[in-house]
Formats: sequence, C-alpha cells, structure tokens
Amino acid sequence: MAVDEARDPPENPDDLLPEDAVLDLEDYLDMHAAIGQPIRYRILYRLVHVGEATPTELEREIDVTDSNLHYHLNELLDVGLVEKRASTERGSDGTTVYYRPTVFGNVTLTDGVDELIRGEGTFEELYRDE
Repeated sequence: MAVDEARDPPENPDDLLPEDAVLDLEDYLDMHAAIGQPIRYRILYRLVHVGEATPTELEREIDVTDSNLHYHLNELLDVGLVEKRASTERGSDGTTVYYRPTVFGNVTLTDGVDELIRGEGTFEELYRDE
C-alpha cells in the first residue's frame, strides 16, 4: 500500500523527491523564495493568469522601472519559474522578447501562494475561538 505523504510525510524532506527527479530540494526552495518578493510575485501572477508578455507590457502593468523589472525577471528565469522566447514578427524591425511562466511557475503560484491566499477563510475557521 502506498504511503499518503500528506498524512505520513517522510522523515527526510529529500525523500519527497522521486528517484529520477530533475530538480533537488534546494531548487524547489529557491523557487518559493523567489516569489516571496512582491514584485516577482506580481510578475509571475500576471504571466500565469493573463498570459505571456513583453517587458514593456510588464513595466506598464506592474508599474516598475525597466532595470528593476529586468533584475526580477532574471531572478525568475534563474530559478526556472519563467522562460523567455524571442519572436521576429512580420513587418517589425527587430526581435520581440516575450516572457511566460514555466510549468513550475504555474504550479508554484497556483498550488502555492494563490492557494494559501484562497485558504484564509479556512484558516480563520480552524483558529477561531469557540
């Protein structure tokens, strides 16, 4: 019978990883740490819930300077939460760069922070004085 890890977690958190894991525990912790910064959380939230965007669109929508935006985008890229793609569009003079969430970015946001925020009502019920 399989162990229900939610109810009976392993003693060592490294044992949560499958034998053929692509990432290690530090990689997952780095992902969570990255979106603990409000600007990075807002960038990832925008990309997950609205869709891919150019840096110009992100600057305008998140109200952040170009250099600050690129710093935070690079942090999200480094931990694997977002990826970028370049596109040469017909009639344009150059390449346009788009950022989009990775699978890890989607899951980290929607099953992590977003779910935690949505669960606030449940937490209140659990800790309400009777």
